[in-house]
Parts: sequence; structure tokens; C-alpha cells
Amino acid sequence: DNDNITYTIEDAVATVVINNPPANALSTPVMNEIEQVFGEIASSREAKAVVFTGAGTFFIAGADIREIAAIGSAKQGEDLTAKGQGIFNKIEKLSKPVIAAINGACLGGGLELAMACHMRVVSERARFGQPEINLGIIPGFGGTQRLARLVGQSKAMELILTGDMITAQEARDLGLVNKVVPDGEVLKQAQGLAKKMASKGQVSVRLALEAIQ
Repeated sequence: DNDNITYTIEDAVATVVINNPPANALSTPVMNEIEQVFGEIASSREAKAVVFTGAGTFFIAGADIREIAAIGSAKQGEDLTAKGQGIFNKIEKLSKPVIAAINGACLGGGLELAMACHMRVVSERARFGQPEINLGIIPGFGGTQRLARLVGQSKAMELILTGDMITAQEARDLGLVNKVVPDGEVLKQAQGLAKKMASKGQVSVRLALEAIQ
């Protein structure tokens, strides 16, 4: 039973919404729901593309800080990060295009999830960052790898080692996001892009995604 992650399918596009107020934090229950929903979408014959977005004014502000603070051993920490990495790898390996529609703050684990998606359409007021260093930890859900691949190694090092946030425009200039659109347009534009991809031959879409990766 999903409390925090819901999805609808319309015009061959599955729109997945995370709704975990106030900041859509990625707690373990939320991560389990994300995994379950993407499993369902993977086997859905109807859904040919996916849009992932956050309810409210945040996209995802990060992992659940209380949960991280409660980690009592290296083994627990390892298990938590391995699980997160596994779920994000499944999103990245989905044989249907996944577009993140980023409406607000996209930080830490939220940015890591957005980078596991294949494309990113963002609001002009969205902000991006990997602030883990400020908590004495490092990005644990793949951020060290995906950020470097998207923006280059030295810029990734700068962002990860400072924990600084960047604007939507900076993110676009770096190649981190595909499109910056007016605030109210994010979901519509992401769905438009997804519909366009859903209209193509699905064998070629699947194989192109696989070949690029």
C-alpha cells in the first residue's frame, strides 16, 4: 500500500509523484515504495515513458537525516547505501525513458535520484546540490559517479567538496539538466517530452537507451 509514492498512466506516460511532506525526504519506507512503483512500471504494457516529480514546493530535499543520524554501525551504513544504490540503478536501467520534472529544491539524495533518471526538466527556481559534506558524509547513492559523468570531474569535485548549491541556469550551463522552464510549466513540459518519446518505436527506444549507457 503506497502512502508516499503514487502514479497515474495517461497517453502511455506514467507520472510518478513523491509526496512526503514537508520536504519529500527519502526515508527507507519511501525508497521501498519507489522500488515497488518502478517495478510495476517496468512490467506495465501501457507505460512507455516515465515522469518523476515531487509534490509541493520541493522536488526532494535529500535523505531522511534522522535515519542517517541513527546509523549505529559501519555495516548498517553499508546496507543503507547499497540499498539506495540498487534502487537508483534500477531506475537508470529501466528500458523506458525516465524524465525528472524538478519543481524545487533538488539536494543530496534528491539530486542523486534525479541523476539516475535519464533526463531532467527543471523550474527556473529549482536549486541543486550535494550538501552531504556539511554533515561529515559523502553522497552515498551514486552521486560521486553520476555527477562527475554529467558535469565533468573537476566541477563534480568542487560541488561535492564545498556542498554549495547552484541555480537552475548554472545546472543547465553545466549540462546537468536538459531544460529550464517557467515555474508552472515543469510537469507539462516533462510530460510533453515523455509523450514524444513514447510515440517512437519502443524497440529502438529501449535499445538506444541501452547503447548510450
